[in-house]
Amino acid sequence: MNADYKKILQSLKMRQYAPFYLVDGDENYYIDELSAHFENDILLPHEKDFNLLVLYGKEATWADVVNACRRFPMFAEKQVVILKDAANLKDFGELLGYLEKPSPSTVLLIEHRYKKADGKTRIVKYAKDKGMYFNSEKIKDTSMPAWIQEYGREIGFAIGEREAQTLSTYLGNDLQKIVNEIEKVRINVPDEKELSAALIQKYIGISREYNVFEFPEVLTGNDREKLYRMLSFFLASPKAAPMPLLIGSFYGHFSILYAANFVKGKPEKDAAAALGTWPSKLKEYMAATQHWPLARVERALILLGNYSTYAVGINNNTDDRELLKELVGKLLA
Repeated sequence: MNADYKKILQSLKMRQYAPFYLVDGDENYYIDELSAHFENDILLPHEKDFNLLVLYGKEATWADVVNACRRFPMFAEKQVVILKDAANLKDFGELLGYLEKPSPSTVLLIEHRYKKADGKTRIVKYAKDKGMYFNSEKIKDTSMPAWIQEYGREIGFAIGEREAQTLSTYLGNDLQKIVNEIEKVRINVPDEKELSAALIQKYIGISREYNVFEFPEVLTGNDREKLYRMLSFFLASPKAAPMPLLIGSFYGHFSILYAANFVKGKPEKDAAAALGTWPSKLKEYMAATQHWPLARVERALILLGNYSTYAVGINNNTDDRELLKELVGKLLA
């Protein structure tokens, strides 16, 4: 979770209110969560009718916003004013006069979504110094698995690294979409405490058959029909298997195969512990070493090292689909 968001949310829950809040950016999830708190949790239910005012930038004027904020609360200590779509408010800068002398009985939320407010303006500077400012940025794709795992911890629903990678790969970085899908699973299986691959497939609809993390295991197995079916799917849907993620998955698999070549003949329990896997998976790895001896695995790891640089555009102008075909072909050679 975003540290600044958590700080603001914690202060709100402790009922420690700043006179005004400015939230901007193109990640709607955090803005929606904060807006919901302002609408639902600051005032008591019987106080909302007279003390909750929601204005929209396309319809209101800056004077409407100021006049609303200058009102006195009725039958309550505070009133809440929310300005939504503030990026569309004409003469947005005119709000500065109010922010310089805000009403102590008003809590104002300015939603400047889809666009970052101009940081050079005095309004942003005032929000940082005298109020609360939060920029809700889109999370980078590479950071999404970690975000998903942390979200799971926040709600008490364990999400493993592979499951988080799967959700990130197939759902992208739309936080609300990811949260909705996770909640859908929890509603259907309220007693479950961990998100498994089976639950992802059943309730979210991401098929294990076309899972980028299963692809390396299929490649080193004997089911060529399934391998080519998966390869065809990833070539037709390149977003489902971005090369950096795919190479990382291959590297993890071949690293275990490399170690598996050194534990042949050891007791099953010791071998499984050495590889960091469980007995049922151990049998798959040991079977794969028959066709993937040490020398072949070493060659595969060198190939992956080369293609990891190609995948980020170093010494390469080939698109991901051609790279994937080349890599698979060379690994199988």
